[in-house]
Amino acid sequence: QVQLVESGGGLVQAGGSLRLSCVASGRIFSVSVMGWYRQAPGKQRELVAAINSGGTINYADSVKGRFTISRDNAKNTVYLQMNSLKPEDTAVYYCNLNQFEPRNYWGQGTQVTVSS
Repeated sequence: QVQLVESGGGLVQAGGSLRLSCVASGRIFSVSVMGWYRQAPGKQRELVAAINSGGTINYADSVKGRFTISRDNAKNTVYLQMNSLKPEDTAVYYCNLNQFEPRNYWGQGTQVTVSS
């Protein structure tokens, strides 16, 4: 069994910063992709950023230059540093773990609200 626990969401003014963390526990493999997705009200869940165990990173175009994803393999933790936040970044942010099994794992979600 795998559990993902997220933290770090909150309310921030436009232009501000937040840092999200996600700790994975349980049956964790050494090869995986960890990522952050978000879902705004009335919209589909979308990829924000992902990083594999080798350090290869992928960002959504909308966050390039503002968000930075990183991971600590020893701690099974992935981070998302979000700078220059915009109101359109408001969403529930979900941590995802893909260990190339039949199923992906998701965290419970953390709310990020950016006021204008």
